[in-house]
Amino acid sequence: MGTPREAPGSPHQGLAGLRRLPSSVRRTGLVSFFADISSEMLYPLTPILLTTVLGAPVAVVGVIEGVAEAVSSLVRPLAGRFSDRRGRRVPFMAWGYGLSALGKPLIALSPAWPFVLLARGVDRLGKGIRTGPRDAYLADAVDEADRGLAFGWHRALDTSGAVVGALLCLLLLWWTRGDVRLVIWLATLPAVVSVVLVLQLRDQPAKSADAGSAARFEARAFNPPLRWYLAAWGTFAVTNSSDVFLILKAKDIGLSTTSTVLLYVLYNVTYALASPRLGSLSDRVGRRRVLIGGLVIFAAVYAGFAVASTWQQLVALFGVYGLYIAATEGVGKAFAVDLVPASQRASAIGLHGLVAGVATLVASSIAGVLWSAIGPWATFGYGAAGAILCAVMLAGAPALRTSR
Repeated sequence: MGTPREAPGSPHQGLAGLRRLPSSVRRTGLVSFFADISSEMLYPLTPILLTTVLGAPVAVVGVIEGVAEAVSSLVRPLAGRFSDRRGRRVPFMAWGYGLSALGKPLIALSPAWPFVLLARGVDRLGKGIRTGPRDAYLADAVDEADRGLAFGWHRALDTSGAVVGALLCLLLLWWTRGDVRLVIWLATLPAVVSVVLVLQLRDQPAKSADAGSAARFEARAFNPPLRWYLAAWGTFAVTNSSDVFLILKAKDIGLSTTSTVLLYVLYNVTYALASPRLGSLSDRVGRRRVLIGGLVIFAAVYAGFAVASTWQQLVALFGVYGLYIAATEGVGKAFAVDLVPASQRASAIGLHGLVAGVATLVASSIAGVLWSAIGPWATFGYGAAGAILCAVMLAGAPALRTSR
């Protein structure tokens, strides 16, 4: 299911490639841009609200985040299935972004940690509902030859929102003199903008999935290439722990909170800048090759984190780490779409998200045990080994030999 190669001067490259994308793709990117500003403003503040304002123990923070991500992961394949069955994308996107916007003020109003748990559940429920239909909407809007570029452009805008959100969070904390609740209230505003923008989108009946032929949710309903891809990616995901361990590594070396946040911003800047390029590259040389390259980068970076001992080393590692996610996040979803008919797009992306989400929960638990029982190097070595194993599985999979 490969795509035709194009010469180096292809209009895919640079701004010329971006201009050829439909306006619906660019608008969807703006929706994610504002939604991610809101999410990244909230992400570092929720633990502070829980532990310093509401007096919750640290263990509760982990429980809330674990439950919230589990809700998101479990809902994704179901939302994808219903979107495929109805041949509709935008209503699911609207409900998803709307619920996520509602979750922000609920967190700001929370008088105790159980209310934060409920609010985070509402927020992540929205993410689970919208992700598969939104990514299928992107795939519906373009031809296969532009699919990687479309996903890369979307990831670039989404991640640019993360950069803006993290910096805005630091600025507003300074401006409000540390008023966490007020900053969380302010984080609601870009979320509302994302809802207004998504309500202006329209489904694309000419390229939408055939509702009558949508697949069942079960994995056996999908073809062998997709099942093998999900198995390979699950092997990696079960070793790919939360990025919180990268933050812990920075703190372990002795960096301040502000410096650590800036490292995270550097990672997102690299991610945003590289996503369109690597997405476009996957259109020309094939998704599988770009994915394998990203996994090799991940393994090298995690090996570096295992032995890093200075802030200069961390700057380099966080910067290069952005290339891994740029080569795998959007490209991985585009690859899942390549492997199924149009009637299964949202379902396939939802199942991809379920595999990755559940496996990451397991990975983070194992990584925490390794960190405490052996040391940080074991956590990062575990992740590097999983990336190499996944790369080998993708490179040698008989079921994927017809896909580039």
